[in-house]
Amino acid sequence: MNFLHTMVRVKDLTKSLDFYCNALGLEELSRKESTQGEFTLVFLATADDIQKYGPKATPMLELTYNWNTENYTGGRNFGHLAYAVDDIYATCKRLGDADVVINRPPRDGRMAFVRSPDNISIELLQKGESLALQEPWLSMPNHGEW
Repeated sequence: MNFLHTMVRVKDLTKSLDFYCNALGLEELSRKESTQGEFTLVFLATADDIQKYGPKATPMLELTYNWNTENYTGGRNFGHLAYAVDDIYATCKRLGDADVVINRPPRDGRMAFVRSPDNISIELLQKGESLALQEPWLSMPNHGEW
């Protein structure tokens, strides 16, 4: 068995792609638009996974944009997406610089949580061992739910 993808419904495709690609750093692998079904599917992956597995076999995130969208609520009841990162502090700084709220800062040098524009909780985990504790993260409080 191979993991293929996780699907997340999004309300604003442009805003979501800005978050997932420009802020979080995922890459768009493919896109499918269905005028008959009135939806757009966009498949994203990390550069490391694309290099490791190739573009056809990499685990992906599928963004589903339904053109006649409804209001999606309860993003937290989805659970969360999780990504391992090379440097948790650098990743959180890059996200913060992109005006993404760090809901659960990496006070432990290992784990942080942010949310997408559609309120999907995203866990960021340090690859390997936890990094040495570091300010400003060590003293930063939680913001909202994560």
